[in-house]
Amino acid sequence: MRLFARWHVWLGWLVGVPVLMWTVTGLIMVWHPIEYVRGNHLRAELPPVQTQAWVMPQLESPVRSLSLQSLPDGPGWIVVQEDGNRVRYSATDGSPYAAVEEGNARSIAATAYAGDAALEAVTFFPADANPLDLRAGVDAWQARFADDTHIYIHAQTGEVLAVRSGWWRVFDFMWGLHIMDLQEREDTSHPVLIIFAALGVAGSLLGCVLMFRRRKARVQVPKGARA
Repeated sequence: MRLFARWHVWLGWLVGVPVLMWTVTGLIMVWHPIEYVRGNHLRAELPPVQTQAWVMPQLESPVRSLSLQSLPDGPGWIVVQEDGNRVRYSATDGSPYAAVEEGNARSIAATAYAGDAALEAVTFFPADANPLDLRAGVDAWQARFADDTHIYIHAQTGEVLAVRSGWWRVFDFMWGLHIMDLQEREDTSHPVLIIFAALGVAGSLLGCVLMFRRRKARVQVPKGARA
């Protein structure tokens, strides 16, 4: 038992900081409902698509999917091509949708945003240089509002890729700490995390064993005290 106690102390020193970090980051991540974190309250509700005026696009090659969507600047056909690229066609005449320019991005962002802060800037980010709060791997426009909200717009289709509030970025940083991956914040199964988690489990089990044995020792009645 002394050996178990010694191991328990050393494991406590070793995993104490990660366990505290997991507890604190977990508390912060559940502080608000996930709908608030995702910025649902900042998304404007779009009108339903009127189905009587559909015009199908003329597609010359196989596609993965074709869907009619209500978008901030009007309904459109979203086509996912064989290589995964997304393109858009008009729902009213079936013509290809032109790439989004800065003026279009401003209009789309203003329509998609349900808050009351002013639009401060619109910035283009290529697929290989997405900001950390997007990580979509596509060309996108970032619309930045005065309340620290970022709305990301697909540069080809005009779709709203993400709404990122200031709290979302706090949540994302806590998530990176929680899974010990601050660079990509995607890898939930890597050696460092698994090793510390396993050590934490081992330390907890040793603590349970020590607690049980000590409690048992305390409640034993000396032989000389028995009637």
